[in-house]
Order: sequence, then structure tokens, then C-alpha cells
Amino acid sequence: MNPIPETALPPRRGFLRRLFSWRWLRRALIGVIGLATLTGLLVTEENWRGKHDWEIYRHEQEAKGESFDWQAFAPPTVPDDKNFLAAPVFTNLLNDKTALNPFPKSSKQFLYGFGNWQKAVLTDLKPWQTAYRQLRTDDNGVAFPLSPQPQAPADDVLFALNQFDPQVAGLRQASLRPYAFIPCHFEDGFGEVAQALLPNLAVTKRCAQILDIRSIAELADGQSSKALDDIELSLRLNDALRNPPFLISELVRMAILGLGIQPIWEGLAQHQWSDSQLAALDAALAKEDFLADYELTMRGERNCAVSTFETMRQTGEMIVSDGDGNELTMKIRWAPNAFYYQNELAFAGLYQQWFFPLANLKTRIILPAVQRQVDAEIRGAQKHYSPYTAMALMTAPALDAAVKHFAFAQASIDLARVGCALERYRLAHGQYPDSLAVLEPQFLTQVPHDIINGQPLHYRLKPNGQFVLYSVGWNETDDGGVVVIDQKHGTVRRDEGDWVWQYP
Repeated sequence: MNPIPETALPPRRGFLRRLFSWRWLRRALIGVIGLATLTGLLVTEENWRGKHDWEIYRHEQEAKGESFDWQAFAPPTVPDDKNFLAAPVFTNLLNDKTALNPFPKSSKQFLYGFGNWQKAVLTDLKPWQTAYRQLRTDDNGVAFPLSPQPQAPADDVLFALNQFDPQVAGLRQASLRPYAFIPCHFEDGFGEVAQALLPNLAVTKRCAQILDIRSIAELADGQSSKALDDIELSLRLNDALRNPPFLISELVRMAILGLGIQPIWEGLAQHQWSDSQLAALDAALAKEDFLADYELTMRGERNCAVSTFETMRQTGEMIVSDGDGNELTMKIRWAPNAFYYQNELAFAGLYQQWFFPLANLKTRIILPAVQRQVDAEIRGAQKHYSPYTAMALMTAPALDAAVKHFAFAQASIDLARVGCALERYRLAHGQYPDSLAVLEPQFLTQVPHDIINGQPLHYRLKPNGQFVLYSVGWNETDDGGVVVIDQKHGTVRRDEGDWVWQYP
């Protein structure tokens, strides 16, 4: 038999290559399709599970009285002529960025004039006088009015601040309105509310800064009645920012409260308040309740986080800040719905399990030890990364630290109220009492306890007839009324030492 010519045989290698190439390609396609199908099924199952878990949790909490609708915190609709913060004076201040600045151009000498009640330091008006007379304008180039010849420091400061008299008069008239809400259109979404909120917060704080230095200068000039009017107006501004309950607005309120307490303290240290004025100051301070505000604010922050995740899930976009006040939009359409639902659940659980219990409204106690335990749990959870909790744990440390600010704000109010009652007792009896118990019920219906541990506030008389009044502070330790100062920055370390009310 003749052999088959080699040229008549098919090219084996080429044939096998095509055969195996097709087989592997088909297998690869089947594998890809199978993997995509499996992935789709897994994502669908995860999306369903995430939504199911979130809805179960939400329904359980709503049955207990919780609400996750951030617009539930929207203030009632009232006419503008009934709203303190909708008055023309605020509109004008918002539109004119240079209209309200009590500070002359920066100078070291000027900055040394600030008082600090926590360090028992009175405001020195001489650097303020020097700044107004030498620097002459604020950072926007607006000139301060000056008397032809130097006067007493208080007189020169008040003369320079005279340019704000029309705005202060407008604020005082507007404060008589029965309602006080920052004008926000909640129906337009959280982003629009935030844009309206921030400028109003800045303007309101500037108003409080003017009232603060005015009241201190008025006290130094012997005008305690005018100083009282300005302090009460400052506290009214503080109340006006209570709604909507966002952490940023509460932090501004705390700053305004600190501004208002400084002249109260200075008037007490120098025995400048009458009994009726002290009673009026106590009544104004008694309206403040930062423990109740803490609980309300945490719920507001939680609901805004849930609303933000819902918006991101629906739009596939995240709005972030670049650090310079500009907003950037990031596309995140790759994220499955489960990512958003599970992070909503993590956020809500974070507040319910950790943050809400930190402040007890019934006992009016905040326990720093519990906060430290929460902080440790958060740091422990951060070590175990999960996309379903990443966003919640990212913001947890800042929210965890917020309770300390609320505690100090409420402690400041309580110390100031007891300080007013002690001064009323001194006016009536010629000296401070041996104990706080005798202040009840004539000067205080009930002496507030230490917000840190529920024990009585510490109080003792000094040999010179003065007193020391204090809370044990965030370290929960009685340090004998010692205030710890940061040697590098000169600031009070609130997490160390005691929170003290005493006079120079």
C-alpha cells in the first residue's frame, strides 16, 4: 500500500490549536456568564437582605416611638413677621459681609485682652482700647468711630462699638417676636438646609461677640442695666439656634453661651449685679438645657445620616467638601444597594446602642467612664473593616467626643446659676454661706448636682471670704478645685482637673 502523501494530511497543530482554543473560549465564556449570574444573584440577595434588615430595625424602633424622618425636625411654618431670625436686621447682615465685625485688625497686644472665667481672668479693656485707637479698622477695612482724645478704656471701647447700635437695636426689637427659626426650606432637601444654616450661624455668633464685649465694657462703665439687656439678648440668640438640631448649630450655641457667661462671671466677681438683676440672669440661664439638647441633636444627626444615605442610594452620587468650603460631587454608582442599607442600619445602631445612653435625662447625669468604654468599643470595631460599617465608624469618633462638650456646657450653666444664688445670699447676709444647702428654696428652688456623677457640687469658703465652687470634671476625680492649663497654648484642659467657678 502506498503511503498517504504528507501534503494530503491536515495540519495537526493548527487543527488542535483551533480545537482547543474554541473549547477553552467556550468554557471561559460559560464561566464568565456563570460567575456574572452568581454575582448578580449574590448582589440581589444582599440587596434584599440589606433592605429587609433595615426595614425590620426601622419598624421595631418606630414602634417604640422613634422617627427616622429628618424632616420631622422641621420647625412649624410661621409668618416671617413672627420669626426672630427672619427679621430685616438678619437679612441685612447676611447680605452685607462687612457689616458686623467687632474686632480691629489682628495684633498680639489686642488678643491678650480676652478674659476667661475658667481661668478666673477678667477681661482687660486696655488692649481693646489700644487696638481701636491704633488699628482703627477691622479686617474688612471698616473704620471704628473714635473720640478725639483717649478716654477711660471702657468709654473708648463703647464709643468704638457705637457703630453697631442700629443693628443691636434691630436685634432687640426682633427678639420680641414669639418664634425663632433659621429660615430653611426643609422640603428642598438637607443640602439646601445646610447652605442656609451655615451663614446664619456665622452672623449670629458675630452678633453675640459684639454683645459680649459691649456688656463687659458697660459693666466697667457702671452700666449694669445695659449689660444685663445685652446678656439677655445674647442668650436669646443662643435659644434661636436650637432648631434645627444639628451638631454644628449646637457647637455654635455653646460658643455663644461661653460668650454670655463671661460678663455674668465678671459682674459677679466685682459685685456689680443687684438682687433683681441676679434673679433675671438665673431665670434666663434656667431656660437652657443642654442635656435635652444632646438627645435631640443626636437624633437629628442620625436622621440626617440616614437621609444622606438614601439620597446617595437613589442618585449614585456623594457630595463632599474639599476643605475650602467648596462642594464636590463624586460618582459612586458602582455600590450595591446593600452598602447603603447596611450603613444606614450601622448608623442607627451606633446611636441607639452607644450615643443615646451617654446622657441620662431622668437622673441628669453624664458618665465619662461610659464614654471611654464607648470610645474603646469604637476603636476596636474600626480594626475589623467591613464596607457595611465603614461609613458609620468613620464619623463615630467625632460624635463620640461631642458628649463632653454638652456636659461642659450644662455644667457651666449650673455653676453660673449657683454663682448667682451665692451672690444673692451675700447681698442679703453680708457674706457667702457655709454650704450650698441654705440657698434652697429662696435663691434656688433646687441646687443642681454635679452633672458628672450626680453628687453635690463641691463648695468651700476661702480664708479671705471668697469661695471655690466646682464639678469634678471629665476625669471624675476631685482634684481640690484645680484647673489644668495647657502650658504650650495657655488653654484650659477640660479633660483634666476640675471645672471651677471662682473669682480672682
